Amino acid sequence: MSASERERLLARFGRSFTAGEVIFQEGEPATEAFLLQEGRVRLIKQVRAMERSLVVLRPGDLFGESALMPGAPRTSTAIALSDGAALALDQTTFQSLLSTHPEVASRMVQQLIRRLRDAEDQIEIMMLRDAQSKIVSALIKAAQQAQAAGAARGEGALRIAVSPMELSSRVGLDVDAVKRGVQRLREGQYIRVVDEQLEILDLDALRGLYGLLGVKDEIRGVDPVSPEETRGASGVQGR
Repeated sequence: MSASERERLLARFGRSFTAGEVIFQEGEPATEAFLLQEGRVRLIKQVRAMERSLVVLRPGDLFGESALMPGAPRTSTAIALSDGAALALDQTTFQSLLSTHPEVASRMVQQLIRRLRDAEDQIEIMMLRDAQSKIVSALIKAAQQAQAAGAARGEGALRIAVSPMELSSRVGLDVDAVKRGVQRLREGQYIRVVDEQLEILDLDALRGLYGLLGVKDEIRGVDPVSPEETRGASGVQGR
């Protein structure tokens, strides 16, 4: 999509939001899907009495797509993590956009495939009981995806664009617990933080650590994740 076409669509269908704004609420009628253009948005879901973080969205991501099914309610709550803008599209407009912009349709298919893969990865990670194993597993998977996408390298290290909040969503742990786990990996010189992004210094070494954590769990047994590590994963993070 050209810059002029994007501006035209934003002028017609654009919706701006500010950091902390609730874009839509779980359970309310779904009338529009959103194609994120600027900023970041987090999706959370009510699970019994707790709120669980699902994913942090970036520009180019589609969300609120339940609106494309007539009469469907919202299945999650969307909260803006920063100021930004999105295209707000009802079912008719969305179908028209797909028919007139095949490249958008192709990106949507790729995104749905990626979401399915991410969901499978998340299920695998959630089956682990040890907090550090979850963090290391998530970093390995993120690194593999970054390699496939041709991520930038700095001095031989593999850089991945993932924040503690995004890791928290992926592994189901409190953000503070993730930060502690990341700090242990930094101290062990498995990773470093550069420009608010993580750099994996040696992916093979990180895989080796994951294997050792698994052996330790088998020999010693895994202690359940502590309440303070899981409590915050259900809470709303952001500004």
